[in-house]
Amino acid sequence: MLALGIRRVHSAVDAPRLTKFFLHAPKCVEVEFANGSAFKLSAEFLRINSPAADGRVRSVGGEKVISGRRHVGIMSAELVGNYGVRIIFDDLHKTGIFSWDYFYHLGSNKFSLMRNYIKLLKKHGLSRDLPRRK
Repeated sequence: MLALGIRRVHSAVDAPRLTKFFLHAPKCVEVEFANGSAFKLSAEFLRINSPAADGRVRSVGGEKVISGRRHVGIMSAELVGNYGVRIIFDDLHKTGIFSWDYFYHLGSNKFSLMRNYIKLLKKHGLSRDLPRRK
């Protein structure tokens, strides 16, 4: 478990101050905020919502889709300045920096974001699982 000391930076998002960040590698991240909100965000959920542009994103019908990440894991997290964390995933994705405000957005909208992601995969005939090797 990784716990980081948190300092607040002003941003355009009206998210409450982050008070706790815990990495439970490889499964999830837990974040807690000053307003009492607490969220447990899975590695898969964070990976598919990475704020970075990723070369492994498929463009299907003009939509960007990341598939096959159900069993992705988190290898580590690195503090970036005093505003966020870079998460390194075991599929070697490491370019996304998750700000404290973005964690609040993800946690607050977790169920609708995941539901929309699953609908998008179904729409394009894709899966949360990796394709089987032949």
